[in-house]
Amino acid sequence: MNNILTISRVNKSFNALKVINDCSIEIERGKITGLIGPNGAGKTTLFNLIAGAFPACSGEIHFDGEEIGGLASNALFNKGLLRTFQIAQEFSNLTALENLMMVVDEQPGEKLLNIWFKPAKVNAYEQQVRQKAQEVIDFLKLNHIKNELAGNLSGGQKKLLELGRTMMVDAKLVLLDEVAAGVNRTLLQDLLDNIQRMNTELGYTFFVIEHDMNMIAQLCPSVIVMAEGRKMMQGSIDDIRANPEVVEAYFGGGKVS
Repeated sequence: MNNILTISRVNKSFNALKVINDCSIEIERGKITGLIGPNGAGKTTLFNLIAGAFPACSGEIHFDGEEIGGLASNALFNKGLLRTFQIAQEFSNLTALENLMMVVDEQPGEKLLNIWFKPAKVNAYEQQVRQKAQEVIDFLKLNHIKNELAGNLSGGQKKLLELGRTMMVDAKLVLLDEVAAGVNRTLLQDLLDNIQRMNTELGYTFFVIEHDMNMIAQLCPSVIVMAEGRKMMQGSIDDIRANPEVVEAYFGGGKVS
């Protein structure tokens, strides 16, 4: 199995509260893997550890064959590990197209001297970035909003824009935190379709936290269940629904719909 992310016996405590408890997880490259569990299971804390928001107390996290424990989020971004949040973040006073162009780091035009002394280089690079942004717009079918200010977009459109940002830097692993939050049902299907297209057509790898079980069933061939800070099981959604221990821990013994 070709794993892009390997979490080995990771622990995280906040004072006396142990949130991640000897957790080990593997994420396969080129797949969409779901992460579910009851409130307080440690899902968001695990994402924070992976994304470099804060360090683990012990254990190891390997991304694309490299140990990344202690690396900051900007360093992980440059390595191709990106996280999106429950609430979309955007430059509200820039257009959707401009938001995509802003993602690319270390553009020549960011240096004032280049603007004065190397204008041809600056213009050529900007055209490359603009072309890439337009290709992303075309793939996600966002031409109708590309010149809209991002602050005027709906929650679902902002989530689509976030997907576009990951495409601008050819992300190797995208952490999606509650994809459905703030998205109406019509746009949600567009969002799910685009995630699946990015996976099947372009090979993107996704690790997804989501509470909507129907969405998880549609999107994720493999699902990890967390409870009490560690992995409880991993399998298909049907395997999870059939496991009485998971049903008891996650759903309180009720039927899994």
